[in-house]
Amino acid sequence: MKRWWSFVGLLFLFVGQCVAQQVLYATLKDLVAGRGDTLTTLKVEKRSKNQICLLGGADYRITVENNSGLSRYLRSRCYAVKVDTALYVNCKKMKYKHFRFGKWYAPAIWVAGKIYFCAQPIGSVAGSCVTPTDAAKLGGEVGTAIASSGLVNIRVFYELNLVTGKAEFVGKEKMLSLLSDFPDLQDAFLKESSEMADVVGKYLMQIKKRRK
Repeated sequence: MKRWWSFVGLLFLFVGQCVAQQVLYATLKDLVAGRGDTLTTLKVEKRSKNQICLLGGADYRITVENNSGLSRYLRSRCYAVKVDTALYVNCKKMKYKHFRFGKWYAPAIWVAGKIYFCAQPIGSVAGSCVTPTDAAKLGGEVGTAIASSGLVNIRVFYELNLVTGKAEFVGKEKMLSLLSDFPDLQDAFLKESSEMADVVGKYLMQIKKRRK
């Protein structure tokens, strides 16, 4: 899945310690309203494949060095974090149907007034991404659908409902609906054979560009 990691790097261009504009959003309502608290001490770390495989959860760990209380708040209660133009949503707050994504933060983007975030496939989405022999299950918060080996490198997009906070998988049918105003992009997407993040993300970015 080298294309996926390259895609994330190009899309967000941010890993590690940052002293730029950093905003914490306590709730989904605050995020939608653009109402947050500004800090300059956040540390954003890319989690390793081994960490994700063994412990589950999302791709980014966000903490504050030498401040365990604020780090706990970021881990458990904070809804989203913005670092410059990069947005991260707390997967502890996210749910797809009755499945949870686990801990830590997933990269997200605003597109035409909606939020889309990248995370591992879970639930029925996971079942469509791996073969039965790959489905070694993880327990805990991550849910029984996360496969420790087959899904560690796989990412898909979800659309976040800005009212209910629920996530909807952005698969082929959803993507075709989002592209309904752009027949050329819709035709191009119909020729794609994947619903993975590197493909779907490319078209989300095209929508974002054209909606400006």
